[in-house]
Amino acid sequence: MLKHRGFPGRLPGTDFQFTIRRANPRGVTPITKRERFRDRRPADRAADTAFLAALWAHFGDAPFERGNLDAGRLSWLFGREVVAAEDPFDPASYDALLRVDETQARASFPEAFEADAGLPDDPEDPDWA
Repeated sequence: MLKHRGFPGRLPGTDFQFTIRRANPRGVTPITKRERFRDRRPADRAADTAFLAALWAHFGDAPFERGNLDAGRLSWLFGREVVAAEDPFDPASYDALLRVDETQARASFPEAFEADAGLPDDPEDPDWA
């Protein structure tokens, strides 16, 4: 499993995780498309925004390997803002390639593309990585 060095581990000040520490010994958690409803809590929406901002800052529009990115957090964006970058796509593989669909992401989360998207500015901050 590829570990994305420099990628934030979680949303600062919360328990919303963005990465996992090690591979699941019981098998890979598959990525699935989760339905987002309008009445989601503001904290959940903030976590989605910050995660998308981190994806964009780290990878841009280039394809990236799933690696140690959290399947649960990816699932909230999968099929809309984050799409498969390979065919056939294996949702239960740490080696699966994904990419950010910039057009859809900017339409759904315009604030994720602003300068301050909820991520700490200082890479030395313990919440950054």
